[in-house]
Amino acid sequence: MRLGVIFPQTEIGNDPGAIADFARAAEEAGYDHLLAFDHVLGAVPRPGWRGPYTVEHPFHEPFVLFGFLAGLTRRLELTTGIIILPQRQTALVAKQAAEVDVLSGGRLRLGVGLGWNEAEYEALGMDFHTRGRRMAEQVRVLRLLWTQEVVTFEGRWHRISQAGINPLPVQRPIPLWMGGHAEPALRRAARLADGWMAGGTLRTSTVQGPPANLETYRGIVERLRAFVREAGRDPAAFGIEGRIAYQSGPDGWRAGYEAWRAMGGTHLSVTTMGAGLDTPAKHIQAIRDVAATLRG
Repeated sequence: MRLGVIFPQTEIGNDPGAIADFARAAEEAGYDHLLAFDHVLGAVPRPGWRGPYTVEHPFHEPFVLFGFLAGLTRRLELTTGIIILPQRQTALVAKQAAEVDVLSGGRLRLGVGLGWNEAEYEALGMDFHTRGRRMAEQVRVLRLLWTQEVVTFEGRWHRISQAGINPLPVQRPIPLWMGGHAEPALRRAARLADGWMAGGTLRTSTVQGPPANLETYRGIVERLRAFVREAGRDPAAFGIEGRIAYQSGPDGWRAGYEAWRAMGGTHLSVTTMGAGLDTPAKHIQAIRDVAATLRG
């Protein structure tokens, strides 16, 4: 199982040196990938608000961040977890992702999802209510643009007439994973994606919080594998990425690692956010401690 670290978006701060130090430390500690969340805009809470982030939470833009980190690392896979795809222009995402893949020497894994912040869609000029159907078409367009020099495509939301991106990515196509826990999201991932990303951290007896406990995740993975088989695909070739929380402590790290491995997980990421670590140096020491415990 490949071990990754979640970039502490809301807690790392804005110092480029600290950001560079975190990525280098992750690579030096033996992590396989670094995963970053995405929000273009935050919003002021309003009636009916259910999201975990507001305008007060900082988010570094993943493609720009990865362009920066591509030149600072040599082995670390750069992963989005997730890019909110339907609120972005598809051809632009294809171009940005291809550029990161080129600059990193083929180290991008693109996780995509629908998002939950309607204010973000509104500000970016995209329809929040058709986002699931739009994303399914976007996946087709992305893979065409990543693998063909000249593309012609006519769909509901996209029209491309003999055009293409240049340079093409190193990986053709770039691995494309999906997030989401609802049944439509799981079915979409099973049908279209190369793998699935859990959207929350595994709760242990020492960590309380959403979205799910071990039994819930086990059920999600079982349903997902059934959907993969229904789609005529091989579950053994379909990736599964879980998460564990630093704040669960060494026993929790080991338990989470073994739980996801028992579920057939192929990737696992550790998050240090929400653990009261108030400096980049503390986040760096935290990921070193987890790596030393799990990788020995």
